[in-house]
Amino acid sequence: MSGSLILACLWALGANLAAILPSRDNHWRRAYVLIALGIPLLGYVTYENGPVIGLVVMMAGMSMLRWPVIYLGRWMRRLMEKKDGPT
Repeated sequence: MSGSLILACLWALGANLAAILPSRDNHWRRAYVLIALGIPLLGYVTYENGPVIGLVVMMAGMSMLRWPVIYLGRWMRRLMEKKDGPT
């Protein structure tokens, strides 16, 4: 197992531990930290192991951080609707 995959597993373990602990802001601060750490880690995993493993790790991260992904999709959809609106 390569070093990048070990780091990705540690990131996943940290994400699960962060989800267990109570939070007043519904875990959003922790999600921002996980995203900030996860994006470069995803690049490192993809660089070391190839795009297929990179996609698998990205899907695993997206399943743990699904609400930021859902809100990003909603925000992008609103932007596209404004752009394609009546002229």
